[in-house]
Order: sequence, then structure tokens, then C-alpha cells
Amino acid sequence: MTSEPNFEDADAFYESLLDAHQGLSREQSESLNARLVLVLANQVGSTQALLACLKVAQETGDETL
Repeated sequence: MTSEPNFEDADAFYESLLDAHQGLSREQSESLNARLVLVLANQVGSTQALLACLKVAQETGDETL
């Protein structure tokens, strides 16, 4: 699992993510996030890596964002 910043352009992605949520209800936004997680998980592919990422996400708070 990569624990160091690994974004090519984090600001551009963050802006696109915010834009994708514009005008959505809370339920639609949560559904978009769930679909995005599954698409990204598919890109990672490794269950071991995904479980390590899940553990890190559970153990850390907003200070890592």
C-alpha cells in the first residue's frame, strides 16, 4: 500500500470530485461515493491492498485529507 502522496494533480481531482457532487441530494452523493469506491477498488484489484487501505481509513481521521 502506498502511504505517501501519489496524486499526479490532487487539486484537479478534488475539484472534479466536488463538481461531480454539485446538485446531488445527500442520497445521490452517497451513491456516487459508493460507486466511486467500487470503481477504484477494481482498479487496485488486490484484496490484500484494499484491506490495508480500509484499515488505514478506519484508523485515521480527517487530518489525513
